[in-house]
Amino acid sequence: MSAMQYDPDKKTPPADITRRNFIDRVIGVAGTAVAASIVYPVVRFLLPPKSGEANVNQVKLPFGRKEIESEAKKAKTFRFGRLLGIIVLLPDGQLRALSAQCTHLDCTVQNRPDEGVLWCACHNGKYDLDGKNISGPPPRPLEVFAVNEVGGDIFVSKGSA
Repeated sequence: MSAMQYDPDKKTPPADITRRNFIDRVIGVAGTAVAASIVYPVVRFLLPPKSGEANVNQVKLPFGRKEIESEAKKAKTFRFGRLLGIIVLLPDGQLRALSAQCTHLDCTVQNRPDEGVLWCACHNGKYDLDGKNISGPPPRPLEVFAVNEVGGDIFVSKGSA
């Protein structure tokens, strides 16, 4: 009798791998690969990447009051470090700067001068011009920044207006 044959009297499989063991191992490796291909992207999504950009406390806007006044929506967006901001020309002529990221899903808000609100198009969230959420799903108000005009330059900094 050869070493590869099964002896029914001994009731033990040979020391070599059987077809069943081979299939079990292939299924185990394939299952592990499928599980890893699902778990890895989820873990990468939940752990944010390290940011190479530093937090900033103040920025000088690359445009002036005249550019804001010439816009149809009387507002312009700008980068505030990693954040997106919006500066709005109020009806009384003052400038107000706020975070332009909706507090619901980080969509970009837009100025709606006809309604006197900042509007998020994603889920119809609305904020007043002070950044307070007035309707829709946004859970928190927008962050308000301080605006200082020096000569023709506009500086936006952290802190309330």
